[in-house]
Amino acid sequence: MHKLRGHHLICLHFFKAHGLDNEFQEALRRILSSISEVEVVEGIDEICEVCDYNTGVCGYSENSEEKIGELDRFALQKLGLKTGTMIKWIELKPKIYEMIEEWKDFACKNCEWRGACDV
Repeated sequence: MHKLRGHHLICLHFFKAHGLDNEFQEALRRILSSISEVEVVEGIDEICEVCDYNTGVCGYSENSEEKIGELDRFALQKLGLKTGTMIKWIELKPKIYEMIEEWKDFACKNCEWRGACDV
């Protein structure tokens, strides 16, 4: 079972790896190829663990940990999930498509990682 934080539950569904370094791309592909069930976690998850910006918290930019926490909370609220929830990966897809327009407005329009997805 994979452990993922809130916004990764959504973003991984649209992952295309454009513009990411090869090691990070391969790690994400390995996760995606073996994912069937997910435990929702708070903070650093399996994707964060392989990210170069991981310093125990997100070191991508100033205030990034705070911004990502906001994305996580919004994602979980819209998906109707809580930390500790176990959910099948396939059960997430319909939930995501129900809220994707709100997600795009809230998260995608200013996302610096847009090149890595096809939202």
